[in-house]
Amino acid sequence: MGKEERFPVWEASLGAGVAAAFAVGLVGVYLSMPDSDYSFLKLPRNLEELQTLTGHLENYTSDYTIQVLVGYCSVYIFMQTFMIPGTIFMSLLAGALFGQLRGVALVVFAASAGASSCFFLSKLIGKPLVFSLWPDKLMFFQKQVAKRREKLLNYMLFLRVTPTLPNTFINLASPIVDVPYHIFLLATLIGLIPAAYVTVRAGIALGELTSLNDLYDTQSIALLFLIGVVSVTPALLGNDEKTPEMAVATS
Repeated sequence: MGKEERFPVWEASLGAGVAAAFAVGLVGVYLSMPDSDYSFLKLPRNLEELQTLTGHLENYTSDYTIQVLVGYCSVYIFMQTFMIPGTIFMSLLAGALFGQLRGVALVVFAASAGASSCFFLSKLIGKPLVFSLWPDKLMFFQKQVAKRREKLLNYMLFLRVTPTLPNTFINLASPIVDVPYHIFLLATLIGLIPAAYVTVRAGIALGELTSLNDLYDTQSIALLFLIGVVSVTPALLGNDEKTPEMAVATS
């Protein structure tokens, strides 16, 4: 999997800083909010719970914008770091509370910060977990990264835009197969924008959603794949290997 290296001090410091931000942010939000019944504050697991949560938070967003932003980011980053399902509801919530432009910026920031935190955590302790959960995917990913090293950013962008590999797996496996953090971060920041746009836009009309299947119509899915193909084309043109092996990862 590549030679073992000491964990750089700056990466350890950044990872610790992100973890500390969870606790500080949530405590700060709690202390600065008015006395009230906050029993409605829980992670939504379906659209009905999300709509209920949105209805309550809309009353606070205009008067306590900073607190809601900090609380939102802390929860989103925590969920991404520890692979807690449900971030799609958080993305919808961003659209409902903050609109298209601010919502997309917020989702991309929080998702990228959470992915980075997961990256650092995996670099420290994640190798046994990834080996046990996805041995075949890890072997495939390692070969692809080694083969496309010269144009790795294009390949990582392709993975972020398309569902070729799960985002959770990418976050955990990237440090293990020696994907440089700056490439991981840049691909995450750029590659998450299309999906964030689609989800946030749906969140603006949250009341009209009846199912998560309504999020991605044929046109949206085709657009995401087109962006993915465009992003990976330079890497494919510079490699003599045939591309169909990418399909192995989805099995």
